[in-house]
Amino acid sequence: MRKKKELVLWGILCVGLILLYLLSSTDWIIKEKEVEVYPVSLIISDTSDDDYVNFRKGVDQAAVEYNVDVSFITLYEKDNLAQQMELVRREAADGAGAVILEPVDELECRQYLEENTYGTPIILLGELSPDEEVKGAVHMDWTAAGRKLGEAITAEQSPDLPVWIFADNPYIGKAGEMKQGLTEVLEKQGFSYTIVPRGTDDTYRSVIEKTVYPGSGTAVVAALDFASTAEAAEIVGGSSVYGKYISGLYGVGMMPSLLDQLDKGTIRGLVVTNQFDAGYFAVKKAVQAIEKEQERSQLSLESYYIEKDELRSKKYEKMLYPID
Repeated sequence: MRKKKELVLWGILCVGLILLYLLSSTDWIIKEKEVEVYPVSLIISDTSDDDYVNFRKGVDQAAVEYNVDVSFITLYEKDNLAQQMELVRREAADGAGAVILEPVDELECRQYLEENTYGTPIILLGELSPDEEVKGAVHMDWTAAGRKLGEAITAEQSPDLPVWIFADNPYIGKAGEMKQGLTEVLEKQGFSYTIVPRGTDDTYRSVIEKTVYPGSGTAVVAALDFASTAEAAEIVGGSSVYGKYISGLYGVGMMPSLLDQLDKGTIRGLVVTNQFDAGYFAVKKAVQAIEKEQERSQLSLESYYIEKDELRSKKYEKMLYPID
């Protein structure tokens, strides 16, 4: 009889342990706190994200800290603002809690925002727009960046040398703003310049090759976007002859390949911005907009002109080489 009672008690105990295990392995007893994940779409102004290495590091860091699922979206066609704004509408319709937008052209973008409703908070990588759907902005003054490039050129080069200004499209977007600041300084200091939009894959090479013709003389190159800077550096750095005729190559960007060309001396100087911070704070502002935590505001980031000697400066180390 006693043995039978012991068996029953053991049976009850086993059943109890099994029930406790089942309950604890589900959320019936211990409910895990649900972590809200914020869906954010980020639409850049280019067809490739090759130039956004440090920017993406900032985005990824903020995404981890604020539980954000970021969709990083490139354009199908360069300089197509209409397509870009359709992407904003698509992402909003697909459930994006907020959209971070780097406009192809800020002025035209403002018109789109004034005339249309997109149904989601928008964070601009540019100047803060008065439109009520725009809840914040991370702004980089590219006109001021162009001035810094111009100040470097006019301080180091002779006004007798022509300045060739390379850009994919020097009339809109960041390159257009940089051109405005650059040419303002060049004209003030009596420098002549020629604007060279990229027409074909051989445009820049053809212009640089002309320097070796008899009677052509030396020239200065100022590139206003990452891709143009990289291509000009590849052309000049790939020929011992061209280096003798290009008195100085100046550009913009902080891709590892550009920093390497600056270190080698192929590029004389670069205008750089804190792309890590731009990505980080754009995502942070998107989360704040979703949670309605903060009033509309703009964060302005500084640009800097650096040369080879400053590559390993403590002042710029974290900006140029952010930790993954």
